[in-house]
Amino acid sequence: MIYGIGIDLVKIERMKEAVDKWGRKFLEKIFTENEIAYCYEKKEPYLSFAVRFAAKEALVKAIGSEVFIPLTDIEVMNFENGKPVIKARGLLEAFFQEKSISHCHLSL
Repeated sequence: MIYGIGIDLVKIERMKEAVDKWGRKFLEKIFTENEIAYCYEKKEPYLSFAVRFAAKEALVKAIGSEVFIPLTDIEVMNFENGKPVIKARGLLEAFFQEKSISHCHLSL
């Protein structure tokens, strides 16, 4: 059964402006340490941040307004083969357990 579907777009330039203006404090409100490290390892870190932010927002839309999920409880990473994956943490993990959601399909 599909629980929900979400989509989101983020302008890369807007992400760059936010990171340049507020720095790490901004990043830590949205991303996990793993995500921050991953994005800064990339040739285009602002693209990586924007893509991950869009994925998090899309997941929040798919869940709906039933529960508040902090963005840092949604970790967007990649398997070694490059396939993106959502790692549920904290409140998201509890929500998935409560709703018997076993996995998410994700395209970046």
